Amino acid sequence: MKSEATASELENILELHGVTRRSFMKLCGAIVAAAGVSGLTVPRVAQALEQSVIGAKEGNLYPVIWLEGASCTGCTEAFAQLRVPDPASLILEMISLNYNDVLSAGAGESLEEAKSQTIAAGNYILVYEGGILQEWGGYATRIGGRPSTEILTEAARDANAVVALGSCAVNGGWMAAHPNPSNACGVQQYLTQAGISTPVVNVPGCPANPEWLVSILTDVVVMNSLPQLNDQNKPASLFDQTIHDLCPRRGHFENGEFVRQYGTKEESENYCLYAMGCRGPQTRAACPITLYNDRRSWCVDAGAPCIGCCEANPNDPGDNWVEVNAPFANRHRKLRIGDWQFEPQTLCLAITGILAVCLVIHGFGMKKAGRLDGNVRFEKKRRWDAKHPDRSIGDYDEPLTIIHEDGTKETVPAGTNLPGVPESDEAWKKQHAAQVAAKKADKKGGRK
Repeated sequence: MKSEATASELENILELHGVTRRSFMKLCGAIVAAAGVSGLTVPRVAQALEQSVIGAKEGNLYPVIWLEGASCTGCTEAFAQLRVPDPASLILEMISLNYNDVLSAGAGESLEEAKSQTIAAGNYILVYEGGILQEWGGYATRIGGRPSTEILTEAARDANAVVALGSCAVNGGWMAAHPNPSNACGVQQYLTQAGISTPVVNVPGCPANPEWLVSILTDVVVMNSLPQLNDQNKPASLFDQTIHDLCPRRGHFENGEFVRQYGTKEESENYCLYAMGCRGPQTRAACPITLYNDRRSWCVDAGAPCIGCCEANPNDPGDNWVEVNAPFANRHRKLRIGDWQFEPQTLCLAITGILAVCLVIHGFGMKKAGRLDGNVRFEKKRRWDAKHPDRSIGDYDEPLTIIHEDGTKETVPAGTNLPGVPESDEAWKKQHAAQVAAKKADKKGGRK
């Protein structure tokens, strides 16, 4: 009787939202298949959602604090654009968004008081968006006159979990790019330095896909557990495969079919965008599966190469998507030695120029030594072999074939003293000097 009442109560709630029972079950399947909740069945998710939604209507809402650091609020805007019916519609019926300076109706002291009360009560989730600017005592970003670093520390210490939403929150994002004057970093690195052990779930992207946040809220709020995380504390089901592996244009890559210029036939036939600078092979994210804009499209579907905005190492602010992937339209990134940045093409041209100069200098040296005038002495026997007969390298037992100027060939026994080749170095030097003097005399006399 209780389960029947529960189902009936849920159907009434769904009907108020214009959601049919069939749509609800379809939603549960979508959560299992694409929202990152692994190892679950549709009936189990449905039962958990039924209980949670009814519990939410009875006032058992899960508290959430959403803080903004150094950000453009892009992740907040993306999350706010989710439409009914989809996971966010029901998840938001299960959480109490007690603090968000963008979405909250309140403002000023009343909103700050709501945050303080939520932290004091405990049992909440902290969603943090934006980079952490550590320089200037954290006062580069302030809320209510307090540095953002202090507010983050206070809110994260007693949270059940912290969700670092967006690449800026994961490792500083573009603010951490060289030379990083604000000493920007991500939430996980900052909390580790502050000695706070609250688990952090990193969700990169610029902006992060809102359905990824929905999947994490589903895990924490409905299933009472964190999603399975990889070695960078990112949900493994979302960030363990490269975009290249999941891309629908992968077949064109295998066939060597690339777009090399926009507006061409290759572009109209959706060939691979690797040659246009696509960072799909080095970026791990489920963008081709989850898509964006209510699963309508994503960057590559729209004809733009992936710029790798999900590439963010939480342990290294310098390993951010801007630093690693720019310039986006080129196949190669910039190289840096200290503060000196340069393109790979520049390095190749410099090396080529140095080699060309060395060859020219070598040519002048050969000319000065007379080696370009045909006066190169070839030894009948290597000096090493002559001095070390017991350890001789060359083989001198075979007869030697001499090709004369008139084209005739002559075979002589090994060890024969070749005509015109002096036996000693001193004799060779005298012969060479005489030849050079004769050529100078010829030039002076006007003879060729």
